[in-house]
Amino acid sequence: MRKTAYPNYAPALGYMTEKIRHKYITKAIECNILPFEAHRIAQIISLYAPNDPAKPIQFWQLYSILGERKIISIVHRFYTKVYQDEPWFSSVFKRIGDLNHHVNTQSSMWLDVMGGGLTYHGAEFRLNFHHQHNAFELMNEKGAKRWMDLMRETLSESDAYMTDDARVRISINTFLTYFMDKYAADFGFENKAIFGPTNLPIHRKINFLNMTDTAIEALSETQLRQSLAGRRGISINEHTHKKELIQMAKNL
Repeated sequence: MRKTAYPNYAPALGYMTEKIRHKYITKAIECNILPFEAHRIAQIISLYAPNDPAKPIQFWQLYSILGERKIISIVHRFYTKVYQDEPWFSSVFKRIGDLNHHVNTQSSMWLDVMGGGLTYHGAEFRLNFHHQHNAFELMNEKGAKRWMDLMRETLSESDAYMTDDARVRISINTFLTYFMDKYAADFGFENKAIFGPTNLPIHRKINFLNMTDTAIEALSETQLRQSLAGRRGISINEHTHKKELIQMAKNL
């Protein structure tokens, strides 16, 4: 991967950016994908993608790399496939509007979440209304699988729009996985969608040397595990009790 000098485009908050970012980070902390203090880490909440290739790109940073044209091009390629697909699937979209209608609305949503500014009027209310009232026939396991298959094909054919930074595709996979999980929960179907690799976990270690015993004892078990994992001379597993973790931290 070549050396990058982001941003390529100046990002801005959309109608949905902050709320979706907060929800994703909260969930990612619960799943040990992001550290417990992620809501306060500048590189994570920033709308600017990191130039350090070792750091993942969060999906609200994608606009700063791709800009409007590339994001719209990916969405256009996807809906071209949708309109050429089997009638049981494509007819639902055709009933709502033509290809340009879907490209405009979907790309507006992507841009809004990805740091492209105020493009998706109505925000989450509009998004939820659309799926509950317009696209409800496809909000099930069968519809989700077909949508995922076509999107995965689209992404595999869209290298020209995703630059040569491999983190971009991974970030888009993370974005799509987050929303597919949301739809599965909202509509009660099992999510089997796999778009490809998603962002690897980020774990930040606490400097226990600068903490009092009381402060260490106040940490959660997750915080202790994340900060002790991989330290030289420390051996922990899923059976290690919190009291043992606290003692290990105090002994450092």
